[in-house]
Amino acid sequence: MSTKKIFSIVVPIYFNELNIPHTVPRLQKLREMLTDYEVQLVFVDDGSKDKSLELLLDAKKLDDSIKIIKLSKNFGSMSAVQAGLHAASGDCVGIISADLQDPPELFVDMIASWEQGNKVVMATRSDRDESVSQKMFSNSYYYLMDKFAIKGYPKGGFDFVLIDKQVVNELKGISEKNTNIMSLIFWLGHNQDTFSYVRQERKFGKSRWTLSKKIKLFIDSFVSFSYAPIRFMSFVGVLTAVLSFLYGIFVIINAIFGGIELQGWTTLIGLITFLLGMIMVMLGIIGEYLWRILDESRRRPPYIVDEVYE
Repeated sequence: MSTKKIFSIVVPIYFNELNIPHTVPRLQKLREMLTDYEVQLVFVDDGSKDKSLELLLDAKKLDDSIKIIKLSKNFGSMSAVQAGLHAASGDCVGIISADLQDPPELFVDMIASWEQGNKVVMATRSDRDESVSQKMFSNSYYYLMDKFAIKGYPKGGFDFVLIDKQVVNELKGISEKNTNIMSLIFWLGHNQDTFSYVRQERKFGKSRWTLSKKIKLFIDSFVSFSYAPIRFMSFVGVLTAVLSFLYGIFVIINAIFGGIELQGWTTLIGLITFLLGMIMVMLGIIGEYLWRILDESRRRPPYIVDEVYE
């Protein structure tokens, strides 16, 4: 019986047929670098409509250590990662994207850090070979996460990480939907270590990480980990009340003493439209919280497994 430790790698797959022929061999090469470990590859097909599943099944015919989880439809990358964590059996588990923008070889150093007692080893981005707009969105997102949600959050963010089996079990016990797995991993607060790298430009295929998905992740992260939106609403409400009270005193004084002739139509319309706009924004924020409460109360699973190939 093998006494080697098991290192599982979870890879969410969504329209990655051009990446898979390059990703699978590169992950398999890690066995040559990690001779003291059994390397298990767990691919989660998140409702791809291309040949991703077919290519994974072809690869599995040549490698019994490959495990494939097919979800019934596209549930999103965070749900796919959750499904992969439930299927992984490793003593430690790595999470990496299929597009090879993150270097799998860095897992060797990350495992060495894990062996020293760090239960969460994050690969953070010191820079990224991406467009200016993508860099601005990412940098702003991680800055706001650190400032208003989770203090000390890595400046460059991370979704390339290695975690201990204990952390995996804790994540399995957290059945939150509409959340950010990476933020949960950081929030758990275990011993952490970081490695910096430059995120490479995508060479194969087209990214499906659309603007709408980025906005959803942004909202999910702040609703799940920050009370800043609610505090913002309270602050605006108090500020508006104070200003309205002061303006009321100003109007009364001028009405009594006739100091200034008040032209109220333009002022009134401006105040009404401004306040209505603020009310709509606040209702939207409250709606985001209420929707998530409703979604959690229905207890629907975050994903549905259609088939498992192992």
